[in-house]
Amino acid sequence: MMAPTTDNAGNTGDAATARASLEALRAEIAKAVVGQDPAVTGLVVALLCRGHVLLEGVPGVAKTLLVRTLASALELDTKRVQFTPDLMPSDVTGSLVYDTRTAEFSFQEGPVFTNLLLADEINRTPPKTQSSLLEAMEERQVTVDGRPRPLPEPFLVAATQNPVEYEGTYPLPEAQLDRFLLKLTIPLPSRQDEIDVLARHASGFNPRDLHAAGVRPVAGPSDLEAARAAVAKTAVSPEITAYVVDICRATRESPSLTLGVSPRGATALLATSRAWAWLTGRDYVTPDDVKALALPTLRHRVQLRPEAEMEGVTADSVINAILTHVPVPR
Repeated sequence: MMAPTTDNAGNTGDAATARASLEALRAEIAKAVVGQDPAVTGLVVALLCRGHVLLEGVPGVAKTLLVRTLASALELDTKRVQFTPDLMPSDVTGSLVYDTRTAEFSFQEGPVFTNLLLADEINRTPPKTQSSLLEAMEERQVTVDGRPRPLPEPFLVAATQNPVEYEGTYPLPEAQLDRFLLKLTIPLPSRQDEIDVLARHASGFNPRDLHAAGVRPVAGPSDLEAARAAVAKTAVSPEITAYVVDICRATRESPSLTLGVSPRGATALLATSRAWAWLTGRDYVTPDDVKALALPTLRHRVQLRPEAEMEGVTADSVINAILTHVPVPR
């Protein structure tokens, strides 16, 4: 067997192959989803960091299709749960079922036992059911009848919520929002992208048949493992660590915010910055990597003051202002 080669960023051949495979995801997903490159990158970063993603966008911008296509291109199992007001925790995690043949209870797995769980409109279900995902997201296991049951690896929750319709919804509490590594906003497509979408449908594209669209697996769990190992070796200087801390501490002192970023958020920003640095071909983190991931990593971890919100201030504008004022390490 040949020894793994080393590329110019100090990565072994396995890591370089994994990076090339993950980069190929963009082209593969583009066969079904038009113009959502930032969201694709965010989902890959979350997989590398073993984190979860909150997807926010109006209905009809391909949030569900994006997750399904990602799962197909990575050869991962995926399941979808439509969150509704009457959904019970056991509908997500699974439950004990009585077997009349054996006169015993057996555990029937819920949809959470998958690699990519699409939690559609998570804010439409009551807090009790929302919290049923907390243990799964944090501990990567489900406890039923006192027995922990591990979830498959890799495991990612991609939860969607509608940003324009709040009637009959249950906003996620800050503690649960903080469990999401990234919050990705899915915008409406540009005019040209929308023309491309309609042209594909006119030529027979069926979003329910990804195989017919030509989507094929270009990476797999082994690539993710090799990539995660390489990300863990990505160097972080003391100056970069201090820069991340200074950004997060600045949110706690902002007059526009009632809630700043917690130390968990600072840890998340460091992790996503490392993953982004590795994906772009470097074995060290730069301030630009931190800036690139600051918005998706921090925007859901801060809370605006009501008066600031009334003046049109947004979480993104506050974070952008902080990035402008916090000194950048040389």
